[in-house]
Amino acid sequence: MDKTLHIIGGGMAGSEAAWQAANMGVNVVIHEMRPKVETFAHQTGNLGEMVCSNSFRSDDDEQNAVGLLHWEMRAAAGLIMTTADKHRIPAGGALAVDREPFAESVTAALRSHPNVSVSDEEITELPTDGNWIVATGPLTSTALGKSIQAATGQDHLAFFDAIAPIVYADSIDMSQAWMQSRYDKGETEEERTAYLNCPMTKDQYEAFIDALLAADKTEFHEGETAGYFDGCLPIEVMAERGRETLRHGPMKPVGLTNPHQPEEKAYAVVQLRRDNALGTLFNIVGFQTKMKYGAQTEVFRMIPGLENASFARLGGIHRNTFINSPTLLDSRLRMKSRHNVRFAGQITGVEGYVESAAMGLLAGRFAAAELLGQEIPEVPLETAMGSLVNHITGGADAKTFQPMNVNFGLFQPLEDVRGGRKGRKIRYKGYTDRAKEVWQQWLASQS
Repeated sequence: MDKTLHIIGGGMAGSEAAWQAANMGVNVVIHEMRPKVETFAHQTGNLGEMVCSNSFRSDDDEQNAVGLLHWEMRAAAGLIMTTADKHRIPAGGALAVDREPFAESVTAALRSHPNVSVSDEEITELPTDGNWIVATGPLTSTALGKSIQAATGQDHLAFFDAIAPIVYADSIDMSQAWMQSRYDKGETEEERTAYLNCPMTKDQYEAFIDALLAADKTEFHEGETAGYFDGCLPIEVMAERGRETLRHGPMKPVGLTNPHQPEEKAYAVVQLRRDNALGTLFNIVGFQTKMKYGAQTEVFRMIPGLENASFARLGGIHRNTFINSPTLLDSRLRMKSRHNVRFAGQITGVEGYVESAAMGLLAGRFAAAELLGQEIPEVPLETAMGSLVNHITGGADAKTFQPMNVNFGLFQPLEDVRGGRKGRKIRYKGYTDRAKEVWQQWLASQS
């Protein structure tokens, strides 16, 4: 029997799966078609390339579910979290990274591992023999997508991910903008000033919304529908839901004080987050868009402080495909109809870098243990990992299945803990304390 584990896709999930399996002693081949076959969103052939935001979101492991997921991945010696910590840049309470060195480090770690090899040949059909993990992410190639569809007998569900633009820092007018994290969040001065803020008056905001709604947008291809994931809505789609939507979303002015006009409260604020360690690039937070390039430069230069902005990358839009995991996968991420094939990452219906890498971590461990004749217990439901994998493999309603971020709503309830908003802080701490204890026990059972 072939003891090699083959992984299709070298993104967050594929990279993490390869690392976990290789460290357990299994030979791994990563099949990554880039750079030989390019995608709309990727810029390089590096493994673990970040194509949207450079943020892994909150790093609070006591009051935030994604922060807890960070903690669990660190405890499992995860490659993605280890590398993220190495290339961390200030982002208030969030974990953001310098994206290019991050991907270069992930690539170097995997290519130098004695149990890992990388192939740039495109896999166009779902394999019938051998041991495989499909971790092709939101940009699964057309040929492989059709093969998966034929093998599963299910129509793919699709939505569109939109990419936020990146601005050169030296083109921002700092006589209008200022550096401050919302509510001055962060333990150091650098963290408390991690975000760049551009204020708007009511008139400026209204003019911006008018321009946003009138701008030329990217057209969909015939047969495509715009079924967006709510966590990654294009700003123009949010604006179409109501003129005040952005002001209560990514452009909310709360927790910020403009030092240029401290007595005047901004009506709305556009935030930019540092995108690299040098601080030369900033991405516009929450500004995913499907506006055409010419329209983007015109509309975004209406933002005070960005009148002369120079863009390192404009926003874009791409199709994201995922399978109906509650119907197709078991609790160990195997296809119910074909146990030699596992799925991991965004293609399973999790949303976000961290969630994708987490499913890769589990798939890699499960696959390696099976090849080595070892038994790994199912992931405890009390953990962030267990809550998420349980949701996509059975906890969600298959008829209405949509991509999901990790959140405390997926967790097993705590006994004798107050519900509602007033009891939330104690409840969240209870979730995270319980999860850490159980997760450590689960890891110890494999040592």
